[in-house]
Amino acid sequence: MPSTPAADAAPVVDGPFGPPGPTNPGRRRSRKIKVGPIEVGGDAPISVQTMTVTPTHEADTTLQAIAACQAAGADIVRVAVPRREDAEALAYLAEHSRIPLIADIHFQWKYAVLAIEAGCAAVRINPGNIKKHDKVALLGQLAGEADVAIRIGVNGGSLEDDILAKYGGRATPEAMVESALNEVRLLEDVGFGNTKISVKHSDPWVMIQTYRLLAASCDYPLHLGVTEAGPLKTGSIKSAVGIGALLAEGIGDTIRVSLSADPVEEVKAGIAILESLHLRERGLDVVSCPSCGRAQVDVWTLAEQVQKGLEGLDAPLRVAVMGCVVNGPGEAREADLGVAAGNGKGDIIKKGERIATVREEDIVEAMVHYATEMAEEIRAERGEGDPVVV
Repeated sequence: MPSTPAADAAPVVDGPFGPPGPTNPGRRRSRKIKVGPIEVGGDAPISVQTMTVTPTHEADTTLQAIAACQAAGADIVRVAVPRREDAEALAYLAEHSRIPLIADIHFQWKYAVLAIEAGCAAVRINPGNIKKHDKVALLGQLAGEADVAIRIGVNGGSLEDDILAKYGGRATPEAMVESALNEVRLLEDVGFGNTKISVKHSDPWVMIQTYRLLAASCDYPLHLGVTEAGPLKTGSIKSAVGIGALLAEGIGDTIRVSLSADPVEEVKAGIAILESLHLRERGLDVVSCPSCGRAQVDVWTLAEQVQKGLEGLDAPLRVAVMGCVVNGPGEAREADLGVAAGNGKGDIIKKGERIATVREEDIVEAMVHYATEMAEEIRAERGEGDPVVV
């Protein structure tokens, strides 16, 4: 089962922006694998992952963290397994988690064996840490028998010594791809192909080049991420650049936004990236003008208050908060619900039609009222019940 160049084995299919064409590369079609009940690759939807930060052996606390991630929209969750007591908790976690569980194995291949036996949906191994080739082959055999997926997770900060030496001590795109494909071959040699690959780097530019090279070198599904991206604000930006650029090229099958923040924030950022590229049905989207000399209201404050008032609204609504007479009315009409504010009042516009004019101090209350009403209408059309605000 040799690795096959994507150009031959993985033709592109319709991408997020329509069928392939001169300006649209389409989506790279990788082989499809399963992580528990979740399909990854091929034409499957792009999934969002995160990782808990609780001590894994504190099982009930970890389950609460997993539930919070699931509620935020995570499709798959990973837990760290640095200690034996963490490995021993995996069976309980795998049984009670409502989304597929991936065991993150650091150095101890034996913990990967325990994870497979515990019923985890997948294990993640790092070629730079598990250096015994015969043990990697053994994991492939056991995972194949148990129908468990394996993620080969290459990280720019932990490449094998011999590969680093070959490439001058630097984690170049070529070095990271070579590390990944070497590990792939160890699994292929024992007939294992239920594999996905990540080649993460902390520099978005290097990460983009690395994934492009890997995408052209094999047909395995790819897990995208900028590793060690940083705190919420800057890390989200770097992740959006790296992950978003690749997704726009049709590369990527599952993603994680790696932040120094609550895992729930990682999930929110990941979903926002997919929604921005029309790769997942958008939820609430509040847009507002950046403010300028034409603004006749405090747009910044108004937009923040509307965003806060709508927090938790469960509906695919685009809400526009505009504060000038030049672009405001047009932008508000383009949204599902908008307000064009100025001169102490605001025109409320629903689906392109003005439905009310309210005083400036009543704008937030009016926008929350009409948005909630529209969300209830959407849920009724879909046959969904209340509540719409959680």
